[in-house]
Amino acid sequence: MRRGFLNTLSGRFLILTVVFVMLAEILIFVPSIARFRADFMLTRLKQAQIAALTQLATEDMIMPELEAELLKNAEVFNVVLRRNEVRQLVLSSPLPDAIHETYDLRMAGPWELIRDAFSCLLDSQNRIIRVIGYPVQDAGTLIEVTMETRPLRDAMVDYGLRILLLSALISAVTAFLLFLAVRRLLVLPIRRVVRHMQTYAEAPEDARRVIEPNADVVELRLAEDALKSMQTQLTGALRQKERLAQLGGAVAKISHDLRNILTSAQLFADRIEASADPAVSRTVPKLVNSISRAVSLCEATLAFGKAEEPPPQLRRLNLANLASEVAESEGIGAETPITCLIDIPPGLTVRADGEQLYRILSNLVRNARQAIEATGAGGTIELSAGEEDRDWWIRVGDTGPGLPPKARENLFAAFQGGARKGGTGLGLTIAAELVRGHGGRLDLVRSDADGTEFVLHLPKDIAQPDG
Repeated sequence: MRRGFLNTLSGRFLILTVVFVMLAEILIFVPSIARFRADFMLTRLKQAQIAALTQLATEDMIMPELEAELLKNAEVFNVVLRRNEVRQLVLSSPLPDAIHETYDLRMAGPWELIRDAFSCLLDSQNRIIRVIGYPVQDAGTLIEVTMETRPLRDAMVDYGLRILLLSALISAVTAFLLFLAVRRLLVLPIRRVVRHMQTYAEAPEDARRVIEPNADVVELRLAEDALKSMQTQLTGALRQKERLAQLGGAVAKISHDLRNILTSAQLFADRIEASADPAVSRTVPKLVNSISRAVSLCEATLAFGKAEEPPPQLRRLNLANLASEVAESEGIGAETPITCLIDIPPGLTVRADGEQLYRILSNLVRNARQAIEATGAGGTIELSAGEEDRDWWIRVGDTGPGLPPKARENLFAAFQGGARKGGTGLGLTIAAELVRGHGGRLDLVRSDADGTEFVLHLPKDIAQPDG
């Protein structure tokens, strides 16, 4: 349980708070202990100065007992006072040991005071030191005393322990208050967002489970807004996916039955092909080709419903003949109000799947024809093609009214990029997917009041299309 708490945001923040507060207290403690040591020694100098002035105030030599008592009260061994450029040993007593170190407080800097303070703390032996400083009240130019380090070190240890204990108490109180504040301002709102995510994950199709942003913290509010947007889009996508799945099942059933019907029609067309009537002989091949394409389309639809769209079967084909066949199948001719201009070199061949390229061009030409027919006037559809070093390009343009803004924003999205009222947008979606299957791309070059123009690129590298 304890390990789990330390892995939470609250637990880690509590630990970090304690660590940083203790670090701040240590940064305060270091100069504080150095200052305490300096003040302790200055106090000894003041006490020694009072004792020395007592001796100087007496004209006669004081009794040894009184001198010893003065030194004991000052807690020093010797007192040297410099007055009027004369250095005078005012009070003295035997030293128990040699002087270990001399410290001059008159010119000691902060780093030197810190170093000497920790040197005293780390040295557990009782040393005899000399301390030099300025007398108070201008009682001379210098005062010098000798003293033991044990009372100084004991006082420093006692002071340090009290400071550390107070620091620990301050750290605990501060950490606890910050813990409560962070829990209230951050942890609880984050847990609320997590609960919303868990609740939403149980039933993402339920729009009632989408989070309603209400956080006061700006960053959390932005996170909630982003989460709401994502959940809203995901809920819509899941609903659309469900509809597409249902639609796909229906289309698969229809395609299955339609394929059987078209297969029967194909058999009858094969029999009619043997007719001696010249008009029938000219019409039957086109009828057979149309029925064959319809059967292939049904088979491809069934494969698509199983997410098994077959890879393109690449072969060389004459592009001009294919474009003419597309225009004829769409009912565009010289006597119709819509003219189809084919500007493709007669000898230009491309490497592609004939059936899939037919479907691509047929979708683009059909969209163009329907856009022009919607205006109630005539127009022109142009098919042109060429080749470059790395790919072939095919351009399909028209003089229609152009695509509406919504169709341009969701151009290749199923059920969203339809250009006509009531359109599904599947034509462009299928065309773009088939072009990608060839390793190429389909681009919208322009769409404005003067018409619309698409360009598809087919790579010459046969290793580029995916299987």
